[in-house]
Amino acid sequence: MSEKPQDPRRRYSSPVVDGVGKSASRAMLRAVGFTDSDFAKPQVGIASTWSQVTPCNSHIDGLAEEARAGADAAGGKGVIFNTITISDGIANGTEGMKYSLVSREVIADSIETVAGCEGFDGLVAIGGCDKNMPGCLMGLARLDRPSVFVYGGTILPGENHTDIVSVFEAVGAHAKGDLDLIEVKRIEETAIPGPGSCGGMYTANSMASAIEALGMSLPGSSAQNAVSQDKRDDCRAAGAAVLELLEGDIKPSDIMTREAFENAITVVIALGGSTNAVLHLIAMANTVGVPLSLEDFTRLGKRVPVVADLRPSGHYMMSELVEIGGIQPLMKTLLDAGLLHGDCLTVTGKTLAENLAGVAPYPEGQQIIAPLDAPHKAESHLRILYGNLAPEGAVAKITGKEGTRFSGSARVFGSEEEAQARINDGTVVAGDVIVIRYEGPKGGPGMREMLTPTSAIMGRGLGSEVALITDGRFSGGSHGFVVGHITPEAFDGGPIALVQDGDEITIDAVADTIDVRVSDEELMRRRAAWRQPAPRYTRGVLAKYARAVSSASTGAVTDLPE
Repeated sequence: MSEKPQDPRRRYSSPVVDGVGKSASRAMLRAVGFTDSDFAKPQVGIASTWSQVTPCNSHIDGLAEEARAGADAAGGKGVIFNTITISDGIANGTEGMKYSLVSREVIADSIETVAGCEGFDGLVAIGGCDKNMPGCLMGLARLDRPSVFVYGGTILPGENHTDIVSVFEAVGAHAKGDLDLIEVKRIEETAIPGPGSCGGMYTANSMASAIEALGMSLPGSSAQNAVSQDKRDDCRAAGAAVLELLEGDIKPSDIMTREAFENAITVVIALGGSTNAVLHLIAMANTVGVPLSLEDFTRLGKRVPVVADLRPSGHYMMSELVEIGGIQPLMKTLLDAGLLHGDCLTVTGKTLAENLAGVAPYPEGQQIIAPLDAPHKAESHLRILYGNLAPEGAVAKITGKEGTRFSGSARVFGSEEEAQARINDGTVVAGDVIVIRYEGPKGGPGMREMLTPTSAIMGRGLGSEVALITDGRFSGGSHGFVVGHITPEAFDGGPIALVQDGDEITIDAVADTIDVRVSDEELMRRRAAWRQPAPRYTRGVLAKYARAVSSASTGAVTDLPE
């Protein structure tokens, strides 16, 4: 009797559970609910980022169950496992925020570790906050097994159209004297009404939109409320979709192509998305072996306008975009204008153009998405700057509302906390360029977001009167004249380490330059006197990260090939 041919859909689970030699493996799995018939099914790992750490992820346990049920109903065997998440909104402005970007790498490592060890044939990953979303995609890309990403969904607005950034800015308004403590507490109590990711076009919604445009989420996944039947249906459909991908042997490397990343960049620009999308998309591309660089954002930015009026620079929230159809009508408009690659494969097994073929336009009279021929900004708000302060590049988020050029006097700080204190006590004044350094991937370590100081600036009414530059990064909720990701970072002796109080700094978001008005000879003299500071951490995950991490310009990844 000939041996039964191996099911090609079970390439990874078969060696784990088939044959008498794997009796022990099957015994372990019987204890967690496997039956005889389950061992012959493709195994679908459901990577859940559920925790009570943050409202962004507090509902994802229920969504993971929906994805498992979808995989089971389609003929697979779903197995739920967890990975971590942290909360930027909670940790911002503290030492704990140094773990935020680090968590992206830990999440990717953990998904790769569990799925690689357990022999899952396909995967669903469900993320709901800034770092766990790109972390999930990086883990899926490393494994390169049929996979679907699901966004956990957006939060609803708080009272009086508030959100988490409203709370940060209320603190700044209190420091200025414009809000009393009772008013601040009222905003604190009502701005976060329940589960879901932060409600503007901040990093979570930017990355969800980018991942859908990339083709790694089902159509519509990026624009659904966290607590909704649509989101539950999305998760169930994702579980089933993995079985279809297994049939066709369609893997992330088939979907995450260079053209697909260009689609993701285009959609992020059109939506006015977060600067973190630059960091994460480069990291994700690096992981899947696709060449992507800062120059690609500049090239695409010259032809893609900003059309969304979404927070933080605009007025509307993601939940309001959900009400008018999400990002699908926008993508259809971009495709029809020749701004998207329609032949890119997606997790539906169809091309992007096929997915968008039946999408209706936005309803008449909506004010959230402007026409392409009457945009809010004709070119990208994500500006890649170079100059004697950033010879390897920096990333600015300039919508035009804050102007396109700023010159001022440097006020230099060696940490976020130091800068925050001087903003709150009135030391920082109009005309200053706040310089926050030694907050890069290595120097921080961890490249903290500067949402607390940028919100304090806004709260004090200085949003159009000061600029802030850093080798750290910004929250998607940051707005104003801000430049981050300055490379080389200060810890590596980048020019930002050489700036002194009073130096004149000019940022030009039309010429895309950032320079300090100091002679080359003076910079050389300062460099000769500069000494690299001792690492802030010598043991533990932050120390390991600092030793392994690459430059922000290459995505701040920890597994860059030699």
